[in-house]
Amino acid sequence: MSDRAPQPVARRLPSDEARDLLVLVRELAEREIAPRAAEEEAAGRFPRELFTLLSGTGLLALPYDSAYGGGDQPYEVYLQMLEELAAARLTVGLGVSVHTLSCHALAHFGTEEQRAAHLPAMLGGGLLGAYCLSEPSSGSDAAALRTRAERDGGDWVLDGTKAWITHGGVADFYTVLARTGGPGPRGITAFLVPGDAPGLSAAAPERKMGMKGSPTAQVHLDGVRVPDARRIGEEGQGFTIALAALDSGRLGIAACAIGVAQAALDEAVAYARERRQFGRPIADFQGLRFLLADMATRIAAGRALYLEAARLRDAGLPFAREAAMAKLSCSDTAMQVTTDAVQVLGGYGYTADFPVERLMREAKVLQIVEGTNQIQRMVIARHVVGPESR
Repeated sequence: MSDRAPQPVARRLPSDEARDLLVLVRELAEREIAPRAAEEEAAGRFPRELFTLLSGTGLLALPYDSAYGGGDQPYEVYLQMLEELAAARLTVGLGVSVHTLSCHALAHFGTEEQRAAHLPAMLGGGLLGAYCLSEPSSGSDAAALRTRAERDGGDWVLDGTKAWITHGGVADFYTVLARTGGPGPRGITAFLVPGDAPGLSAAAPERKMGMKGSPTAQVHLDGVRVPDARRIGEEGQGFTIALAALDSGRLGIAACAIGVAQAALDEAVAYARERRQFGRPIADFQGLRFLLADMATRIAAGRALYLEAARLRDAGLPFAREAAMAKLSCSDTAMQVTTDAVQVLGGYGYTADFPVERLMREAKVLQIVEGTNQIQRMVIARHVVGPESR
């Protein structure tokens, strides 16, 4: 509905280059992504060409080392880019976040030879990644995964099923966590699996409440053979690798959540200025003004929280607690703000003629992915109070 005028928010940008980059991202989002978002989401169409475009412009590689085709940008800048993309279309913003998550294991735990062999194509070669941790019987309890990898000479043979995989069936590579040892977190190892590996297949995409343009599917591994050169890290190090990636991934979800919330607020403000009741715009009524003020305040607080966590990460400081706080707060904010936006638009907000109903449906998943918000509270409490007594 609105042209989404730039919002006057406080952002400490590290450089003029970063400022120019974010202006470019917003222009690209407004020109290439937002105009077709509602139509394509309604049709359930996956915009692969947009990811190819983002890869060609270097936007799939921002937080990684330029030696491997990355953009050398701090996470603070990368997350603000995600916010802009998610505000235009969550399928794209979340898709970039998942791709970045899928590259994390190799970029941070791979050998020099592995990074040189694979990262340039993963970051800037038009490829798209997927992250395979969850399974039908292990979601929040990720350490209980059952997918197995057995040694066979110089190879590993993978068997099992992964669930809730964003880009399942369309990804060019999968970062897969599989069990190579006994039960528990110490028996898990990470692998980089090509999307066209024999024995790898995807089920039909899930039928979802929102984000219908983003395929989410089970991924089946039936005797998938992977050379040991595609094992990432040491045997048994996989769970540590997975948790490290998820700390960063939670910040991506937080940024996407604020993008969705900001888009909903923009729509609500534009509508409130135009809609007239009792002879004047409804934006003049104090009850509505207070509601919009609360929405704006929640968004600003969430944005500040994810940016502060990003700055800790960029400084090489611990940030797991802040990442969990940001994911929790920002996704709850997205759900609240989109719900309030529907209320501002009244009956029109409940129709598909206006984008706020889609934004409300999309916001819900952000409270679930990358660790449910109940898991985030457990993580935060562990940092604040200490581990639970047994």
